[in-house]
Amino acid sequence: MRGRVLALACALLAAMQSLGAATWAPPATATTAPAALDAATEDRILALAPDQISAADVRDVLSRAPAPRIVNLQGSLAPITMEPFAEYLIAMGYPEARLRNPLDASLSQSSFADSEVLAGTLAWYYETEGMMPMLVGHSQGGMLAIKVLYEFAGAFHDSIAVWNPLTGESEHRSSIVDPNDGRVRPAVGLQVPYVAVLATGKLPRLLLGQWTMLGKLRAIPDTVDEFTGFTIEWDLIAGTFPGAEPYHATGVATVRNVILPATASHLALPQAKELAANAVTRAWIDAYRPGAEPHAPPADAGIDTSNVVHAADIWYSIKKHWCLEAQRLIRARRTVAARGAGG
Repeated sequence: MRGRVLALACALLAAMQSLGAATWAPPATATTAPAALDAATEDRILALAPDQISAADVRDVLSRAPAPRIVNLQGSLAPITMEPFAEYLIAMGYPEARLRNPLDASLSQSSFADSEVLAGTLAWYYETEGMMPMLVGHSQGGMLAIKVLYEFAGAFHDSIAVWNPLTGESEHRSSIVDPNDGRVRPAVGLQVPYVAVLATGKLPRLLLGQWTMLGKLRAIPDTVDEFTGFTIEWDLIAGTFPGAEPYHATGVATVRNVILPATASHLALPQAKELAANAVTRAWIDAYRPGAEPHAPPADAGIDTSNVVHAADIWYSIKKHWCLEAQRLIRARRTVAARGAGG
């Protein structure tokens, strides 16, 4: 009898969890091409300076713009997810629907995923939504993000199968219709606008037998426009120490290295949500601009500011590429409209 009660309780709990997961549903536009904007709104978006986006610009202008999807990739330790960091981005003003996985509504995705499948999923998003997603990876999630870049570079496969994130299944094709010009093109060769990796080291790759990435982990191919690698110098988990090999471009990609404060914790790096809720840290983040000199965290915030540097740096780059991608999409649409009007 006791066993039957326990089984019934487990079944009820599973049903409740299933019901809870089903209560969130992305809006209809979450997996379709962004809706057309009026000309005045488009003009305001085009007038923005991508590297000088203010909090007011996010609130009053970018919030009306189409936004590329962001895929947050967690590390290898299951309890440590990227959900808190995704919640931070939402609190800073990024559209929640563009951070959630349409298959299960999660804000954080596993780093044990197949890199070819993830690359094929990004290709599907680009074709369907008109905007190439961005990637943010923590620890092993950073390794997966870099591996996806090598997938697009053709380092592992001659072709990449397009993968539908709504069904979780392959579409058994390796080409997409480019939303910019309507031409059919392979998924191989696509370029991600922005990738950030947090505390991704070589030691775990060695211990986990991820041999194919050992020689590639610090060399960033041209399948990303801008890449930022964040490193804690005395990181025993990642196996990085002062003087460790920095990230570098193999070609023309923009690659930045940011050394995090010694107070930063490998496991706690995704914890950033409270930084958006605190008036002092939020103002510091809004005013942040990357530079050659390290930024000292605010001393009078009244909360732990160990994660404020990478949180601010990533938000700055996300705002920048959100703006750039929205402007690119608007210009592409106007070009198509002008061609149609002309003939």
